[in-house]
Amino acid sequence: MDGHSRRILWVDDEIDLLRPHLLFLQDRGYRVDTATNGDDAVALFGRHRYDLVLLDERLPGCSGLEILGRLRQENTHARVIMVTKSEEDATLAEAVGRRVDDYLVKPASPRQVLAAVTRILDGRVLGQRQMAQDFARSFPSLLARRQEARTAADFAALYGELVDWHIRLEGTGEGGLVDSVEALLAELRRDFGHWMRQHYPRWVRGQEERPLTSVDLVRERLIPLLGSRPVLFVVLDCLRLDQWRVISPLLSPFFEVEESLYFSILPTATPYARNALFAGAFPQEIARRFPNWWNLSDDEGSLNNFEDRLLSMQLETLTGRKVPLHYEKVFGHRDEEQIRARVRAAWKAEGTVVALVFNFVDLMTHGRSESPVLMEVARDEAALRDVTRSWFQRSGLFALLQEAAAEGLEVLFTTDHGSILCQRPTTVFARRDATANLRYKFGNDLRVQDPATVFATNNQKDLGFPPARLGMTYLLALEDYFFVYPTKLREYQARYRNAFLHGGISPEEMIVPVARLIPRPR
Repeated sequence: MDGHSRRILWVDDEIDLLRPHLLFLQDRGYRVDTATNGDDAVALFGRHRYDLVLLDERLPGCSGLEILGRLRQENTHARVIMVTKSEEDATLAEAVGRRVDDYLVKPASPRQVLAAVTRILDGRVLGQRQMAQDFARSFPSLLARRQEARTAADFAALYGELVDWHIRLEGTGEGGLVDSVEALLAELRRDFGHWMRQHYPRWVRGQEERPLTSVDLVRERLIPLLGSRPVLFVVLDCLRLDQWRVISPLLSPFFEVEESLYFSILPTATPYARNALFAGAFPQEIARRFPNWWNLSDDEGSLNNFEDRLLSMQLETLTGRKVPLHYEKVFGHRDEEQIRARVRAAWKAEGTVVALVFNFVDLMTHGRSESPVLMEVARDEAALRDVTRSWFQRSGLFALLQEAAAEGLEVLFTTDHGSILCQRPTTVFARRDATANLRYKFGNDLRVQDPATVFATNNQKDLGFPPARLGMTYLLALEDYFFVYPTKLREYQARYRNAFLHGGISPEEMIVPVARLIPRPR
């Protein structure tokens, strides 16, 4: 990319010796002004709009870092490359601390200077162009893998790669490429739904080997971490894979992050998926062991009151001993300081599992449908990712994780299920006793206008559910459909189209992250 219309200020007291460098930049279209001292540099900077400043670290009468401070007063966003003869760590650290954009050590060749200039002025555009080319080359392979997906591992790997492409391409301005990714995701969603209708009942019945699911997670991922040191078990409710992948880089300075994927059980809703996570069992087994705790309500308050006891019992069953457990459920920031104090006290005990459930993302996802402000702020997947990252960066959870890293504590970080942006209504005919969720329905004499939009069964064993009353029907929405009633068709369509919902069958709801966080040395 040439440098036409780009203007550079080069400040160096030996500027005459840099004539070859100046000509090299000018031959490539850059306009280069020069100054040999700080006062002249500041004066020029005040009169002209410069895209970049090359600033010598040692100038007569003052240092380059002092001049940098004066330039920042004129324009806090000025882009600056510091050029110095010093390779000392202290000089580099101070320059980086002053937010220089790059750092060159003399003698630098004309081509090294050009590379640094190009990286800063055109790096984003060049990166976007390269990314678009990479996606274009990868597209035939992604298409073929979608057509050939036959196993849980196939679907999980392809979904994870498409999520990465969506995140990377969304910021490039290449709307057509984002549309291509979304078209592939829609096709994968359709294939996944058909595949799950065949295989999920077999997983539940033990008729075929299942992938890692909610009921396996504690046994396969948490138990291996137990020892003399405390372990944090963090569940961030209703977290999609793409949301996780934009917050995980924030953890990288503090932890080595080992990510894997697992499958949420059905329905992909808190009363079922999170209980299965903590109990290590499908609903039928939970109901058999604890009949007084179970009913077919989809109300979280009635079904999720016993998570700590379920987890404690599972840990004891798997280890053969009583494992110390501290459990907290966090709904907002009001009690964060008290909760953090209790957690810090809890992890001082040897071998403790500190289990933390954070509900912010779930509350935001549900509240979005009811709030025009939230709907506007988180209007699509990309915006939801941004809101999630912004919240996490300032959350008590992130602060607590940093404290855990400083203490050298390992963390198992996961979620119970994801959510999907629903676009298409499907009409369901139901009696008043049907459950209220928009992605799944249980009730007598349920039927749907278009059977292709749902996974329907009258056999509770297909879902690993306990016996129910005669005539019970179970419907789970596929792809991005949501249920509407014929009597309130327009109201529900207007209210819930473009809502993030969960409870049904889609990669977004079922294929979710679990990550082992290993503290980095302090």
